[in-house]
Parts: sequence; structure tokens; C-alpha cells
Amino acid sequence: MALHADDFGPREGTPIICLPGLTRNGRDFTHLAAMLARDDKAGRARRVIVLESRGRGRSGWAPAETYTLLQELNDLTFAMDEWGIEKADFVGTSRGGLLIMLLATTSPVRLARAVMNDIGPTIEQSGLARIAGTVGARMDYPSMEELAGSLKRAMSEHFPRLAPAQWLRFAEQLASPSAEGVTLDYDPALAEGFVNFSAEATPPDFWPCFAALLDRPVLVVRGANSDLLSAATVEAMRRKHRKLTTIVVPDEGHAPLLWDRFSVETIKAFLQ
Repeated sequence: MALHADDFGPREGTPIICLPGLTRNGRDFTHLAAMLARDDKAGRARRVIVLESRGRGRSGWAPAETYTLLQELNDLTFAMDEWGIEKADFVGTSRGGLLIMLLATTSPVRLARAVMNDIGPTIEQSGLARIAGTVGARMDYPSMEELAGSLKRAMSEHFPRLAPAQWLRFAEQLASPSAEGVTLDYDPALAEGFVNFSAEATPPDFWPCFAALLDRPVLVVRGANSDLLSAATVEAMRRKHRKLTTIVVPDEGHAPLLWDRFSVETIKAFLQ
């Protein structure tokens, strides 16, 4: 099974590794990666690598039982070894942020700074329930326009200000042309990870993993309408991590799209 990564910018210096969410792919980071790879005010460009996890995007599909955080962590460290990267800055959206916390726990020397996009050590069950009900439920659509319309109907409460062209842009990040029209870019077998999901169950506790980040610079990006990362969790993170930096993206839910100038410039300044 092959893992796919997009590589931007020069090869020298500490790279930035971007990790997409559960069913997402590298296109989620196309805009941010291009901005991060550009020269900063001091004339320095950064190397940015966007890694697609197994079963997502252009990476190979694998047995459903291997779609676990621990396996994806092993894939990440294997990829870093293959690239000859000892340490990196990281940007992780949702599940990608969970991988950051696990990496900090198991291999802290490999992590310099971290940007956590709409994820924290407490995951809201309401958000997990929503995700559990959608993963793999429908993969094919007649066109990008049809997918964009479906996204708007399902998510407009969380993203109330997206214009029609932006819903289409969102759809193009999620799917690729196929014989059926367009198909979401992930293995539908990812849904098997939610077979035993219960909204009444105790959510996973990542606070011990977050503790491994307390001596690292961390930026938390939260969507104002997020149903996965609560304002209360961000405040609890701030109390634990005295130097935590946080921003809230208005009119966006889970997860912030990282298209807006404020988010991009904040992340770039944090990682400089």
C-alpha cells in the first residue's frame, strides 16, 4: 500500500507537515500549503508536506481493521523516516490533530510546534454522532454541483455564510470525477470504525496525550459553530497550557476551511 504526499517549497529547514481529517484528503490544505511555502517577511520559504492517510485521497486503500489512529501514527513516523525528517512543525485538522497529540506522546523529539484545527483532548459526542452517521453513507453524486447542494443542505447551519461558489469549491476538495459522476475521495470501509458507536458512550480521553504538548508552542483554531470542539474545552486547554494561542473562526463549524486571510496569516505567523 502506497501513501501519497504533496511536497511544496525548499528542502532545507524544519518542514511543516499537514495532516487532514478522518475522511479528508490533501486538497484541504492546497491553499494553506501554498501560503506557508511562500517567502515570509524575512525572505524565508518553508517546506510544506501534506500527507494523505491510508484509504484517503491518492493513498492506497487497506483492510478496514488498519484504519486506526495507531496504524496511521505508524504510517506518519515511517513516512518521516523515509523523508529523512527528524523534527517538524505540524498542522492537523480533526483526526490529524489527534495524530499530533499521539506523536507528542510517543515521539516528542519529532514535534516542534503544532496547529490544532478544531480538535482537542475532549471530543463532543454530538459531533461524533453526526460524523458517524455520514461516513460512507453516500459516496457518489451525479455532479460536483449536486454534491455542493447536498453539502449546503447538510452543513449550512454550521457554515451559514458560504456563497454558492464556495460550496462548489468545498465539493471539489472532497470528491473527484468518476464513472458515476463524482465520488468522495475515501474508502467507504472507514465507516466500519463506527459500527459500535454509541452517542451515550464515554468519549475518548486525549488529555494525557495533550499533556505531552505542554512544553511545545500550540495554536488552536476553533470554528465558532463547531460541534466537535467546544469553547469550554478550549478554555480548559488554555488553563492547562499557559502559553496556548487560540483563534476562533466566525461563521464556520467543524472544521474551519482555512481559506480566510485571518486564519492563514495567523497560522503562518505562528509557524515562523
